[in-house]
Amino acid sequence: MPKLTRRSLAAAVTAALALTALTVSAAPVSADEAFYQPPSPLPAGKDGDVIKSQPSFILGSKATRIMYLSRDSKGKAIPVTGTVMVPDKPWPGPGPRPIVAYSPFTAGLGDKCAPSKTMAGEGQGDAASSFQSGFVNALLEKGLAVAQTDYEGLGTPGDHTYVMREAEAHAVLDVIRAAQRLPNTGLPGNGPVGITGYSQGGGGSAAAVELAPAYAPELNLQGAYVGAAPADLGVLAKSLDGTYAVGFLGFALVGLNTAYPETEILTKLANDKGKQLYKEAANICTLEAVLKYPFTQSSTLTKDGRPVSAYLGEEPFKSILAKLKIGNLKPNAPVLVEHANNDDIVPYGQGKQMAKDWCAKGATVQFNDLPAPPVFAHVGAVPAAMTNGANWLADRLSGKPATSNCGKF
Repeated sequence: MPKLTRRSLAAAVTAALALTALTVSAAPVSADEAFYQPPSPLPAGKDGDVIKSQPSFILGSKATRIMYLSRDSKGKAIPVTGTVMVPDKPWPGPGPRPIVAYSPFTAGLGDKCAPSKTMAGEGQGDAASSFQSGFVNALLEKGLAVAQTDYEGLGTPGDHTYVMREAEAHAVLDVIRAAQRLPNTGLPGNGPVGITGYSQGGGGSAAAVELAPAYAPELNLQGAYVGAAPADLGVLAKSLDGTYAVGFLGFALVGLNTAYPETEILTKLANDKGKQLYKEAANICTLEAVLKYPFTQSSTLTKDGRPVSAYLGEEPFKSILAKLKIGNLKPNAPVLVEHANNDDIVPYGQGKQMAKDWCAKGATVQFNDLPAPPVFAHVGAVPAAMTNGANWLADRLSGKPATSNCGKF
């Protein structure tokens, strides 16, 4: 691949985004920011209880913006926002209309980037927000209801705990509970459900399906689609460093410091340049991060000049990263794992190893390679992931049995 400059990168990323052929609202309107302010104190209740709701607008559905109770990485009750969408199309399968939790693709860290805002034509999300609509539309077209989470701190006060396994899993599972409890939707309170996501969302989906047996055992979970999941953050700290997508490493450091303040990333490890990047990253969306920090070496952001990856074998990072690794628990529901073998952001080996780890525990896993273009493969594989995830979940939720290719990949 030719060497990229900042200008050529902007053109190339824009072209890669165009591959999705998705529409983004040309004139976003202001979101109702008061909605995103939680009551203080939070109301008592169960995980997944709806705190408040208001009508939203997602084409092809009756959409409701919600705030619901969930839990952070350490089990503390938190408010999370999202959207419940009931499609205009009927469910053609047997039984009641199923609900699929959509775990969003990387939106960024700024509150303006929250998918519940950008998909409704609100906020200030960039072109990457079109991915959210694409995944959701593919599900709505199947007659599936969609429950989309914003995750912890994206829209609501506080920083977003980007790629933090437990916080994301809780948010994804609890948005299903919230959709089941939301009145006047016609959705069943105990019907079949599924989960889907790609990239950050693939990690959220993977974390949710493996934590579901312990955290949400009552859910009638029929399957999870997991695309290009960042399953091992220690590997990503090395593979992203100095690349055009190093902004995602910055996002992850903000998420890590927020979820686990004992890491003291901002106060003890970051130099002045690192602190400035941290402050900026906490308020921007995906494409802006890619274009603002390309090819930055993390060694230029630390006080002692070591790269971020050098810290990860030391405590407290070592124990935290072991806890964040996905693949150590058996999913009870069948899983379709897909990954492009030339993925340029999330290394292919992560998805494959996670799938192998699940197979070793006796899970029902199908692992496939995603078709992707020779450059910007991570973005280029998105259209196939949208289609494959919707088709596979519709089959599972219609009662068709899942296949497994464990031992063959």
